[in-house]
Amino acid sequence: MKYTLTSLWAYRYFIISSIKTEFRSKFARSKFGGLWMIFHPLAQVLIYALVLSAVLKAKLAGIDSQYAYAIYLMAGMVAWNLFIDIASRSLSVFIDNGNLIQKMSFPKLTLPLIIIGSSLTNFIFLFLAMIVVFGFLGHFTSIVILWIPILMLITVTLAIGIGLTLGILNVFIRDIGQIMTIIFQFWFWLTPIVYSKSMIPEEYQDLLLLNPMSGIIEGYHSILVYDKMPNLELLIYPSILAILTLGLSLFLYQKSNKEMADLL
Repeated sequence: MKYTLTSLWAYRYFIISSIKTEFRSKFARSKFGGLWMIFHPLAQVLIYALVLSAVLKAKLAGIDSQYAYAIYLMAGMVAWNLFIDIASRSLSVFIDNGNLIQKMSFPKLTLPLIIIGSSLTNFIFLFLAMIVVFGFLGHFTSIVILWIPILMLITVTLAIGIGLTLGILNVFIRDIGQIMTIIFQFWFWLTPIVYSKSMIPEEYQDLLLLNPMSGIIEGYHSILVYDKMPNLELLIYPSILAILTLGLSLFLYQKSNKEMADLL
């Protein structure tokens, strides 16, 4: 492990330059540039908000605002986008970069680190845009927003732990990538993002917390929607699971590092 960390540090400039290159190439020859990574998720949120708030006339307890659902959805979506971007991209990171791995000698763990850096960059831009939108809607948060970095850390750790574990297994069993694409879709709807926990029958609310993203999303909602500090009890389970999955991914990487290169 010490050798792995030393190798990653030696390639720190490669990681940073790759993140910059990916960001620039994503919006090359685009007049709006990086604004597109803000427009797309915000457009999705507006659609959900229109359907749930205007068409279905749904009400959100605890928020007295005509924009309550738009605020609630944006807070949940910004967190989910960070998680799913890292997890889904990590799922195929080694396969997608198979040619590079075969041609060059470098620590393969630099690849998921590049994904984390790129995803965090997207998250920061979207988060800042969301805060500005909240301001226009007359919704503001207080000092409790300082809890966001902690939630980000848990989200990133869980996403890379799950994504990297499955990404390593996906090299050996390619069906995993196909299966997880479907599971991620169900996972989204099993997470209280477009609905609140109070909307489902009380006997199923505890089952919802078996989903580690439920506690994390509720943390974002507490801070960004209700202007309260997150319920720390709800973060214990996802935090433990994040550490365990990250440890498992690093263990699998150490065991299968050489075999992966041959299969790719």
